[in-house]
Parts: sequence; structure tokens; C-alpha cells
Amino acid sequence: MKHLLQVMTREIRMGLRNPWAYSFMGLFALFMLSLLLINSKGYIQGYSGVSGTMLNLILYLLPLMTLMLGSFSLTGEKEEGNWELLSTYSLGTLDFIGGKYIGLGIVLLSIIAVGFGFAGVLGWAGGAGFQLDTYMLLLAFSASLALMFLAISFLIGSLARNRWQALTICIGVWFFLIIAWQPLLIALLGSLPYMWVKPMLAILTALNPAELSRLMAVIKLGGGSIIGPEYYDWVKWLRQPSGTWSYLLFAALWIFGTGGIACWLWERGRGRG
Repeated sequence: MKHLLQVMTREIRMGLRNPWAYSFMGLFALFMLSLLLINSKGYIQGYSGVSGTMLNLILYLLPLMTLMLGSFSLTGEKEEGNWELLSTYSLGTLDFIGGKYIGLGIVLLSIIAVGFGFAGVLGWAGGAGFQLDTYMLLLAFSASLALMFLAISFLIGSLARNRWQALTICIGVWFFLIIAWQPLLIALLGSLPYMWVKPMLAILTALNPAELSRLMAVIKLGGGSIIGPEYYDWVKWLRQPSGTWSYLLFAALWIFGTGGIACWLWERGRGRG
């Protein structure tokens, strides 16, 4: 536990000194504020054109930012030789990966909170903000999305040998899960017998944290009617309190499962020297 806290503290200091973090925070706040000013007629409640655009903005920007920051953190340790030095001490892989994950998670949540807070304060001052419950839902959506993709970024960082390789994998994963997912999903489901569509849709949705998070946010904001009859059972389920707890359980399983694989890969590389 002592080593984990030391790694976490070091990661927070390094993350707060990282100019990439402030660049993403500024960009995030700027886009949010721009959308709020466009809808300057009044407060936004529930699912609307502006909140839908905000969801898409978060879905495009936040996973890419998280994948890059997380994978670069691990590959930087390899390139700069820090891990070779740290591995000579009694520092376990679980403490190292866990400390870095918690530290980077705190940095990412700080970026999200400051971005939302800055845009929210200016938006509310100008009479163009979200209702508090809508704002909190968007904030929770962003936080869960960032934490799940942070686990994926650690998996990428464990596999990649350097930052350039990590960047290539990050862009490929981001493109597949965010950009290409829906066209590929439609093409695949269209080629299946009708009785297989709903079961396969449920399985594939659970395999993509971005898609599941998007569905959760849209349904909680009251926009369940726009996502089609295939998701009717999802809408009924996620609207209930048990749906929220099930989503949180899924997010925790995704984080620990993906993080566990990253730890195993890192330990395997450590054993090979």
C-alpha cells in the first residue's frame, strides 16, 4: 500500500505538469462553452439537440484524450528507463499499475471537473446553462467513460514498446470503438437471422464501453425513444434504479478485468527483462 501511494502521488504530480492535460482541458471547456452559448435562449433540461451534441462531443474527445494520456504514461516509463530502475526495488507490478491508474484517474477527473465547472459557471452566468440534474448526468457519463478507457489505455501501454507505437494503437482502437462501431454493427446485424439480432446486439453493446455509456446517458436524459425498438428492453431496464447499479457493476468489472490483463502483461514483460 505504501508503494502504491508513492506511485499515485508521483503520477498526480507528473500529470498536473503535463501540458497535454491542460491543452485537452482548455479544448474541452471551449467546446462545451461554445455549445452553451449557441443555445443562449434558456436552460437545457433532459435530452435535446444541445445535450445530444454535448454527448457526441464527449464521446469523440474524451476517449482519445484518455487513451493517449494513459498509454503514453506507461510507454514513457519504458522509453526513459524509469521502469528498469524501479523494477530493481521491491515494487510490485500491482502497486505500480494500480498507483498509476489511481493517479491518472484523479488527474482525468480533475480535467473533466474543471472543464465542466468553467463552462457551467460561464453558461449559467449568461443564462445558457444546463439544469443541474442534466449537468450531473453528463458529468457522471464523462467520468465513467474516462475511467473505463483509462483501463484500455493501460492495456495498450503494456503492449506497446514506445510512444509512437502506442499512438498508432490508440488511434486504431478509438476509430474502431467510436467511429466505425455503428456502421460495422449495422452491417453485421443486417446479415444475421432476425432471432439472433437482439441477443447479438446485447453482447456487442456490452463489449463496447463507449456504446453502453452512450445508451445509459441518452436513456437517463429521457431520449430512449430515439434509439429504436431493438433497444426497448434496454430502455425499460436502464430507467430503473437497478439499471444504474448494473451499469456501475459493469464499469467496475470492465476496469478490473482490463486492468488485470494489463498487470499480467506488464509482469510478463518484467519477467522477460
